[in-house]
Amino acid sequence: HTLDEKLAENIVTIDIRNVNAYTDYYVICTAKNPRHANSLVEFVEKEVTKNGFDVRLREGERESTWVLIDMNEVVVHIFTEDARSTYRLEALWADQPQETM
Repeated sequence: HTLDEKLAENIVTIDIRNVNAYTDYYVICTAKNPRHANSLVEFVEKEVTKNGFDVRLREGERESTWVLIDMNEVVVHIFTEDARSTYRLEALWADQPQETM
């Protein structure tokens, strides 16, 4: 299963290995609303655990507009559309390789 199958939108992967010592990739996606964001968070955490990996940290509460899931080498950022427009992480890391899915 993938975030795309769970109807996450505008999925972007940013390779930050050359500029960040604590993680390798950011995965950024947009949820339709806070409830959808919560569903995506639960999906990611379940898939990570099912595949033998650990969630090191989760930032953001239930029904939040931005939730961060840190799995060491990969950090997933799940935003609502408004929050993603506000924080603009892709622009912050624009000089790093990015792939849109």
